[in-house]
Amino acid sequence: MEMKRIFLCSLFLLLLAASNWANASDQNLLIPDDEISNGEINESALVLALAGEPSGELTQAEVDGLLFMIEEEKLAGDVYSALDEMWDMRVFENIGRAELTHQAAVKRLLDRYSLPDPRMGEGEFANETLQDLYNDLLAKGSTSVSDALMAGAAIEEIDILDLEEYMAQTDKEDILLVYANLLRGSENHLRAFVNNLERQRVEYTPQYLSEEEYRSIMEA
Repeated sequence: MEMKRIFLCSLFLLLLAASNWANASDQNLLIPDDEISNGEINESALVLALAGEPSGELTQAEVDGLLFMIEEEKLAGDVYSALDEMWDMRVFENIGRAELTHQAAVKRLLDRYSLPDPRMGEGEFANETLQDLYNDLLAKGSTSVSDALMAGAAIEEIDILDLEEYMAQTDKEDILLVYANLLRGSENHLRAFVNNLERQRVEYTPQYLSEEEYRSIMEA
């Protein structure tokens, strides 16, 4: 009987988390765009949505997630800015602009919970893992247009996986709301980079995502 109660309790918590994630995901705050699908977040809509969500005390995992995600969104923006200067491609300019709205969305959560902003200068990161990733991706993207687009797609795949991980670690509706919209944006960005690679006659295969999840995103 005790094992049965533990199982039912665990099942209930899982279903509750899934429900919270789904409810947050229903609020699409992305600004509609053309085929580039740059995934900008509507800041006015975000402010209104967050005003109706309760806040509370964060767990350390939630704190770590927010601090990591604002730097990861900055990494994307910094790489795209540098690649746009190198290759002058509209996809980097448009998606780079969207990344600024993604950073602003996470910054609202940092302010909401009185957390410090870890962002540093362009190309500089407090998180050593992100610093190494920035250096590697920028070096890769500097070799050719197709490699630059591959670097962009890699960033979005990594972002998707990290967002899914951090969403699984929280039940706070305000954080889930922001993360769900960042996730939508990253999926849009991945599709845009793959479309641009196809125009370069490059067949893309996922670098970090499973084939199943990648196909699901591309067919959405």
